[in-house]
Amino acid sequence: MNRGVIFDIDGTLVDSNYFHALAWYRAFAEVGEKVPMYRIHRAIGMGSPQLIKELIGRDEPELSDRQSQQYRLVRDEARPFDRAVDLMREIAQRGGRVMLATSAKPEELEVLLAKLDAGDAVHGVISSKDVEAAKPEPDVFAKALEAGELDREHAVAVGDSIWDIAAADRCGLRCIALLTGGTGACELEAAGAAEVYRAPAELLNRLESSLVGSVLGGGVIA
Repeated sequence: MNRGVIFDIDGTLVDSNYFHALAWYRAFAEVGEKVPMYRIHRAIGMGSPQLIKELIGRDEPELSDRQSQQYRLVRDEARPFDRAVDLMREIAQRGGRVMLATSAKPEELEVLLAKLDAGDAVHGVISSKDVEAAKPEPDVFAKALEAGELDREHAVAVGDSIWDIAAADRCGLRCIALLTGGTGACELEAAGAAEVYRAPAELLNRLESSLVGSVLGGGVIA
């Protein structure tokens, strides 16, 4: 039986959500779609195909490449949240397996991992290339459970959006939510978040009393 924590990356460990929203805003504008920024922000966390259909009501695969081009212009400004890496290392030091489960594209994932520089604190990484459907479908979390050989009853997900919560719920995982993605606590709780913290630093400071502490200490996540 392996215990562990499955983290989303964008908006959870790295402060990148608003850069993604800007890139999408510019990509939509390039094809004549005037999508308000607030609507884009609320969709961040979904996989690209789901986000595009959610926002303009049809499939436009080329928009994903356009967004990637725009994101390359701003992605260097994104940085890890304070103590995000410390949180992962503390979990690993306590015997938990740290898995990363993200909808990020391979090129973007490479940049994110370099920014985090968490080394062997990370047991494994699952991204959009490893699954058929991205969040809010459960595939990335389900694959992370499998790849990390984690016991579902002794694991918890950590994310920042309602899409993370939905994906976790669909594969039977409780989800801790952080406010770092820009979604309010009330909305995250209404979506089913088991616990809500301001940022990785607060979760680290309150680790013992959190669901993560329960997992690492032998508790069963009901």
